[in-house]
Amino acid sequence: MQSIRATIRTLDRAIAEATESHPYAPLFATMPRIGKVNLGQIIGEIGPILERAQTCEQFIAEAGVVPVTRASGKSHTVAFRFATNRRARVALTTFADNSRHGSDWAAKIYNDARARKKRHPHAIRILARSWLRVIWACWRDGTCYDPAIHQANNKIKMPAEEPMPA
Repeated sequence: MQSIRATIRTLDRAIAEATESHPYAPLFATMPRIGKVNLGQIIGEIGPILERAQTCEQFIAEAGVVPVTRASGKSHTVAFRFATNRRARVALTTFADNSRHGSDWAAKIYNDARARKKRHPHAIRILARSWLRVIWACWRDGTCYDPAIHQANNKIKMPAEEPMPA
């Protein structure tokens, strides 16, 4: 058991060292509760998708967190995509689940989805789609994630609009 733990520690150190030298690491390392191993997973799985995607929506679809609508006659179903890059989806949903504990913006998106009676996995995929839009903006602009710049945390602090008098 001790040799297995030592091997795991060695692999964790190797992942951390390889991740630090990657050009995408500074872009995503400041995201809330991403961690070293999950950062390596995000860079390894989401990075190639980022490079080949033409639009943000294509990026989200290839990451596997977009719903798929099937309609035939009178039946209509909405499910998530099964035939996709599973490792990318797992890395992304793991990050999204962790981020809701470290970001008020992420927690609000998750809690709003749960308030709309979405189950936990569905709410996490909704949050993951939101994070992919932020990741796309960071990559496109070449800027590190910063809640002040990307205005993610400011969106939840805006006062509710009051109805106009009739």
